[in-house]
Amino acid sequence: MKNNYIEPQKEQTVLKAKPETVSFLLAYSKALKVTECNGIKFEGNLN
Repeated sequence: MKNNYIEPQKEQTVLKAKPETVSFLLAYSKALKVTECNGIKFEGNLN
């Protein structure tokens, strides 16, 4: 019966990203173009 219970989680810390990091990731995701042709995926950066 003891194995049916989940052990309590350890304390977790919240990570905060810098605004510059968030801005960079958003700009990159907007510029990323993924094209699939005959089952092959091509990734292109539109910058």
